[in-house]
Amino acid sequence: MPIPSDHSKPIRQSAKEGAYNQIQQWIIDGTLQPGEKLNDNELAKALGVSRTPIRESLQLLEVQGFVKMYPGKATQVTEVEGEEIKDLLPPLAALQVLSAELAISHLTDEIINLLESTNKRFAEAIRSGSYYNALRIDEEFHQIIVDTANNPYILSMVASLQAHVRRLFFHNSIILTEKSIKEHTKIIEIMKEGSPEKLAPIMKENWLRTIKEFQLLNKE
Repeated sequence: MPIPSDHSKPIRQSAKEGAYNQIQQWIIDGTLQPGEKLNDNELAKALGVSRTPIRESLQLLEVQGFVKMYPGKATQVTEVEGEEIKDLLPPLAALQVLSAELAISHLTDEIINLLESTNKRFAEAIRSGSYYNALRIDEEFHQIIVDTANNPYILSMVASLQAHVRRLFFHNSIILTEKSIKEHTKIIEIMKEGSPEKLAPIMKENWLRTIKEFQLLNKE
């Protein structure tokens, strides 16, 4: 089970939080591959913690669908199923729409500037062919809106879904395009106008178009 030795150490986190975040990240980015068996002792040594927080982290990751624990046998990273995109994106899109609608009443010039500058970075990443970086910045753009909505329940649900989307996108090499840049721009314009009723169509298109593109890609 190859584990990198140069990972950043958790700062101001409990042992369980640090272990959970790092193991989840390794599963998302493919450091820990689908189907790979996980060894408590190796993970504990790599992260500089005891086996207890590792076991607690793996239990939580199992609840979230990232690993499968077989008592007395092994713990394995779950497989990545491309068809999951049809189940993941619609609820996430709905939560993103609601977040944007709620965020309108909390908008400030600072937040608008942050959205615009983030979309500019997103555009630069796409046009330079830095597709993994573009995926990361796209998530950052939408997270600004979720944070601005200031609803802890939405924040928690989005974080859970987004982790699975991040893993799915990474393993399937999903590429975002110029269309996403334009949609981001339109979203910002509508939010500045204060027109929540106009947000649903453009926000849903921004998320759900990926399902169509993914299905077309896998038919080729």
